[in-house]
Formats: sequence, structure tokens, C-alpha cells
Amino acid sequence: MTEPNIIEATNPLRELSPQDLRAHAAEALTRARARSVALTDAVDDEDLTRQHSKLMSPLVWDLAHIGSQEELWLVRDVGGREPLRPDIDDLYDAFQHARADRPELPLLGPAEARRYVGQVREKAFDVLEKAPLEGRRLTELGFAFGMITQHEQQHDETMLATHQLRKGDPVLHAPAPPARRAGSLPPEVFVPAGPFLMGTSAEPWALDNERPAHEVHVDAYYLDTTPVTNGAYAEFVDSGGYRQPRWWSEAGWAYLTAHDITAPRFWRREQDGWWRTRFGVYERVPADQPVVHVSFHEAEAYAAWAGKRLPTEREWEKAARFDPATGQSRRYPWGNEEPTPEHANLGQRHLSPAAAGAYPAGASPLGAHQLIGDVWEWTSTDFHGYPGFGAFPYREYSEVFFGPDYKVLRGGSFGTDAAAIRGTFRNWDYPIRRQIFSGFRCARDADGRA
Repeated sequence: MTEPNIIEATNPLRELSPQDLRAHAAEALTRARARSVALTDAVDDEDLTRQHSKLMSPLVWDLAHIGSQEELWLVRDVGGREPLRPDIDDLYDAFQHARADRPELPLLGPAEARRYVGQVREKAFDVLEKAPLEGRRLTELGFAFGMITQHEQQHDETMLATHQLRKGDPVLHAPAPPARRAGSLPPEVFVPAGPFLMGTSAEPWALDNERPAHEVHVDAYYLDTTPVTNGAYAEFVDSGGYRQPRWWSEAGWAYLTAHDITAPRFWRREQDGWWRTRFGVYERVPADQPVVHVSFHEAEAYAAWAGKRLPTEREWEKAARFDPATGQSRRYPWGNEEPTPEHANLGQRHLSPAAAGAYPAGASPLGAHQLIGDVWEWTSTDFHGYPGFGAFPYREYSEVFFGPDYKVLRGGSFGTDAAAIRGTFRNWDYPIRRQIFSGFRCARDADGRA
């Protein structure tokens, strides 16, 4: 019997007419803007301009930055139009000013910021109607419009994280996520040894660090069927895991002790168990949901305590994309179609992860659940470019972050929009980060070793 060919699924965007492609881009941009408006209209002007944490920008900075990037790339570059506000370019350049310093800048006020992003969007839509979607790499198949959509949605998730850090009464509301719908699940799935195609050369809106597709070999391993839950993580905490340096790396233990960390961020121990603060609501920690707001160091320590380890990035992607029956690397664990509410917890549809086993329709061919949505998953891999990487359209998106300072996260969270996640999408952050919507799952070698 011959082995299936190692191939990558194609993207449906490649089959659209120019008219339909423009409509698709317009819908994606509109959905992103609706979310930006909802996140900024939810609070008053004082909250918009306040810095809720030194880790985050004021919400009004994010809003105007979204408009500034859209002006730079769609209005000026793609459209060749005259600048609207060249005087604010430096103010909203993320590399010019640290987040902690942004409240001291002469930022646009709430009304002016809203007016500015509205003017930019009007011109951007005019550019979308007229710009050729071929003949130039930046605009091929609408890439620039997809890039700006993803940029806005990424900042929407950042603003959602700012809301989580905000003090005060709840201002965001959403229905509760679904309960477990899968039947009995094994604790782990087996991923056989062999090659698969990692990354992509077929996704028109894929960003530079996802490219190019390249074949890699992965040894056999076991992967947790679902992300680690709050209940499982509480066992680690209650067993003294945060008091025993043997589970922690040297860097992790140093950070833990220096900052007196004793549990996941936003958790608090009460007489009747663990409680958490979630977007202004104080509630009991739900045992069946994936743990969230843990750093790489915390994830790594739990894995060591459990006799396992964190998966490498290539192990995560193989479990999420590889179909052993066809040899195809899928766009998503469930197949090549876009995510629906039956597949994954995405797009701020809910304001927390869903219970483990809540999305059986989103399972991968190998049986892993919830690889997309719910929580970003830490991997053990440092952020780097793939073989053949080329920075595009600017080095500051990915290349300047390459190196051992950042760890890769995969899969998206409940705060990630479908436009900004796929089986190849790569996120990265410092291993100490806890305010992001991060969780993890564990792996172990097939020979039983961690």
C-alpha cells in the first residue's frame, strides 16, 4: 500500500470572482469594525482614556492605532491617496512608544479618534472598490485588506484583555458558552510518527511567519485530548505546586517568587474553593473549562508535575491539521471550511472558554478537541522563521521578534476572530505573560518519557 501524498489544502478565496472577493473583504473589515466599536462604546470617555494596566495601552490609543495602520496601508499605499493625518504617524507607531508611556502622549480624544477611524474607513472602502486585486503581491487576492482585518481583530482581542484588567462593574455581556457535548473522551490521542506539511503557501491572507509550507518529520507522541481544565490545574495548585521549585524551570521559579504568584491570574482562594474575576464578574472557577491566564512558566511547571511536557509547535500543528487518511494538511482541524459556532469558541461570542468537550464537530482526524478557540495554547518552541522565510510587507510584523525571548502560542482563544486564526496561524509572547487568554495542553513521547 502506498503512502498518501503530503499536500496542503487550497483556500476557497482562490476560486472567488473579483467582485465576490471584494465583498468578502468588505464583510471581514465590517465585522472587525463592529467589534472595535462595541469594545470602545461599552465604556465612557474616562475609561477610554485611562490606562487600566501598565501592560496595556489606553483603549483610545488602540482605536486610533487601528485607523492609523489602515490609513498607512490601504489609503496611502494601496490607494495612493493623500494622507489624512500624517501628523499622528509617530504617535501611533507601536515601536516608537512603550505601552506604559502612551497615556502621556498627546493622543486623539475619544470623539476625534472615532471621527478619524470613520474617515479612514470611508476612503478604504473606496480603495477596495477600485484597486486591482492582482499584479502586485500586496494586493494579490486582497491580501492587504486581509492583513488590515487581522490587525484590527488582533487589537480587538488586546482591547478585550484590557477590559479583563479593568476595575468596576461589568460592561461586556454575552451568553454562557456551551456545556460539554462530546461523549466519553480518552485523556490522550496518539499521533503517529512521520512527515507532514507545516505552514502554508496556499492561504492568500496568511502572514509572513506562517510561510512557506515545508515538510517536517515528527516522532510519535501522545497529546492531551483537550486543553488542561481548571479542575485539573487546581489539583496542581492545591498539591503545593506553586511552593515546590522542583516543578519549575530556574527562570520560572525566579519569576514566581519575585512576584509572589500563587495561582493563575485572577484566581482567589475562598473557604469553599477557588473563585475568579471575569470581566467584572466574581464567580466560582468552573472546573470543566480550560484554565486561562497562565504563563508559559506555569504551563511548563504543571506539565512537569503531571509527568509530561508541553508540545513543540510542530507537534501542535500536526495534531491540528494532519489527516492520516489523505496525507493532507487541512486548514482547520475539522476540515477546510470556515469556522462556525459548531466548530469552535471564537469571536467574543462568549466571554470565557467553553467546557472541555463542548465542540465535538471541531475535533481533528486524530481525535484532539478544541485546538481552535477557547484558549491560546503555549508550546515549548521559541519564535523563529520557517526555512525560506521572507519578511513581508514589513520586518516589524514578525522578524524583529525572532529569538529565544518569545514562545509560540497556537490555536486562538474565545477572544480571537475567525479572520485571525487558522491551523497555521502563529502567535508569540513573553513566557511571563498572564493577562492574555492563554492556556495549554500537555504531550509526552510515545515511549512513555516526558
